[in-house]
Amino acid sequence: MPNEENNSQNQNLEKENRKEKINTLRKMGINPFPNNYEVSFKSKDIKENFEELEKNQTEVAIAGRIMLYRIMGKSSFLTIKDSTGNIQAYIQRDKVGDDFYNNVFKKLIDIGDIVGVKGTVFKTKTGEITIYANEIKLLTKSINPLPEKFHGLTDMELRYRQRYVDLIMNDEVKELFIKR
Repeated sequence: MPNEENNSQNQNLEKENRKEKINTLRKMGINPFPNNYEVSFKSKDIKENFEELEKNQTEVAIAGRIMLYRIMGKSSFLTIKDSTGNIQAYIQRDKVGDDFYNNVFKKLIDIGDIVGVKGTVFKTKTGEITIYANEIKLLTKSINPLPEKFHGLTDMELRYRQRYVDLIMNDEVKELFIKR
């Protein structure tokens, strides 16, 4: 039982930390729950029409939940999950603005938050289709942290009680849910 108590305390601390981030965003004049964002493509559409989008340098706008977050100094990579799949976004400090990148993006945006990303598409050196972001907008600040990606939801009782988390984390369950 001590491990469960420790886990519960950590989750409560994480929730409080995220609530503080919401207050900080509001003090900065950023609405953590805006009600407007125009999506022009889904991740699946971008992947299917990549060559044409890249050739024409078409600006795409996508919205989704941050599933992975990798900061590398002046640039970062996000994996964003929308209703049709995952896509990577590349955020560069010089492109989105030094102040926003250092004070909002790196400090106040977390895994599980829903963001909108606008930019053009390209392929990375590893061949992954990526959005080169010129704008990133927080659409919803997540208060509850997602389970860790590697272990996910392993407790069956918890999977049934928190169905929404299971649908977010487990693509097979989501596909089955949609088919039914």
